[in-house]
Amino acid sequence: MQLRLDDEDRQVAFGECLGRALQGHGRVHLGGALGAGKTTLARGILRAHGHRGAVKSPTYTLVEPYELAGTRIHHFDLYRLGDPEELEFIGGRDLLAEDALCLIEWAERGEGWLPMPDLVVSLALAGTGREARLEALSDHGRRVLARLAADPELLRDRSFVDMDGETAP
Repeated sequence: MQLRLDDEDRQVAFGECLGRALQGHGRVHLGGALGAGKTTLARGILRAHGHRGAVKSPTYTLVEPYELAGTRIHHFDLYRLGDPEELEFIGGRDLLAEDALCLIEWAERGEGWLPMPDLVVSLALAGTGREARLEALSDHGRRVLARLAADPELLRDRSFVDMDGETAP
């Protein structure tokens, strides 16, 4: 699935749709260059679960935990990770539990240690907006994409447009 997200509001709104589709669990790798909007997308996903506060990238702490309406969400930013083994020392195996929703920025820095993601979201700058490409790598990831394809907000809101110019999805 590929989408054009024309501005920050659309990026957050899409994150909310994605957050609902994830249903409170799974591993999502958020990729893209600095400034591509990984943390903005994470803010939308967290909003889908009731978080209304600020969302900052946990660049220095590596992970920011959230407990929202019975859902455990762990927002990782591995940009400053020196070695993937550091994840072991911060309790990464427990944080990446199957029943948690894990949003992982800069996942390539944890390569070889991180388990396979359910979904990879790649963000790229596109004028004042972003382009998002989603790839499912598990059964859960494929179910997430199917739920997104049927999401009434994506179907109703013409500002979500796929890369071929058709209304998403």
